[in-house]
Amino acid sequence: MSSKKPLLVLTDFDGTLSLTDVGYEVLLKFSGKGWDDIDRDYCEGRIGSLEAYGRICAILDGNREDMLRFVAENTVVDPHFGEFYAFCRERGVDVKVVSDGLDFYIDFVLRRHGLAEIPFYSNVMTFESGKPRAIEFPYANEACSRCGTCKSGILESCRADYGTILYVGDGYSDLCPAGKADLVFAKGILWTRLSAKARKGVRKYRSFRDVKHFLSGNGFERGR
Repeated sequence: MSSKKPLLVLTDFDGTLSLTDVGYEVLLKFSGKGWDDIDRDYCEGRIGSLEAYGRICAILDGNREDMLRFVAENTVVDPHFGEFYAFCRERGVDVKVVSDGLDFYIDFVLRRHGLAEIPFYSNVMTFESGKPRAIEFPYANEACSRCGTCKSGILESCRADYGTILYVGDGYSDLCPAGKADLVFAKGILWTRLSAKARKGVRKYRSFRDVKHFLSGNGFERGR
C-alpha cells in the first residue's frame, strides 16, 4: 500500500498568491541608479535572477522597516486564496509556496494574512542594522545559474511523498517547474508560453477560486 499523499499544490508567490509582484515593486522602489539596466537584461534573457540579484543588492537603498511598510501598503493578495487554502486543509491537501523572490516580504505577507503556517522556499535577504546586506540562495541549483530558487528541484524533491503535484504560476521562473508538474494552472507569460506549445495538463485560471473548483470536481474528498 502506497504511503504517498494523493496531492501537493505548489504555488508561486509574486503575481500568483499575491496579485502584486511584490519583489519587483520593492526593488523598483528601493534601488538606485542602474535598476533599469538590470531589469532590462533580466527581461530580455541576458541574465538570470542569480546575477540580477547580485547586481541589485549593490544598489539597494532604504531599510527593512521602510520596505515592509511599503509592502503593507502596496500588496494585494488573491482574494480567493484564503478559501482555497481552507478547502485544502479540510481535505488534507498540502500547499507550499515556491518563489524566486525574497523571504522577508513573503514571510511578512503570509503572517499578515493569517497564513504563517504555509511552508515557503525562497531566496534570503540578510540585513545588518536594518540595512540590506546580502542576498543568499539556499535553494539554488549549482548546475544551473538561471534562478536563485530552483523551483524544479524543490518539486522533484517532493515526488516521493505525493502521487500528484499541481503547480500554480504566472511568470518566467515558473516555466521549468510547470514542465515537470502533473497539472498546471497558468496565467500571464506562463500561460502564453505553455499554450503556444499545446502542453497537456495545463489550464488557464483567473484566481484561486478556479483551482478550488477544479479540485472540488475531481474527487479530492475530505481528509480523515
